[in-house]
Amino acid sequence: MNSKKQILFPKHKKLLEIFGENIKLARKRREFTALQVAERANISRNTLYLIEKGSPSVSIGAIFNVLRVLGLQDDILKLAADDEFGKKIQDIKLLGKK
Repeated sequence: MNSKKQILFPKHKKLLEIFGENIKLARKRREFTALQVAERANISRNTLYLIEKGSPSVSIGAIFNVLRVLGLQDDILKLAADDEFGKKIQDIKLLGKK
């Protein structure tokens, strides 16, 4: 299977890098080694390295398993939870239908 390289704008790449740093900090706060987390998440050490670097090529499943190992699995529900833009569009439509 050919996978396409993910192209991101610099500001979006920075968001993924911050996300990766947050994962790394959470791991270190728990005093887990990278090998421990990788083994418990059933991923390679290299995949964990990519997650912690903010690589856009890592699957959401691998990221979820790392969050699970760190006890942060419920944080996945915070992603796209507050759809401010969608709510504004909806409100405009609702107000326009008087």
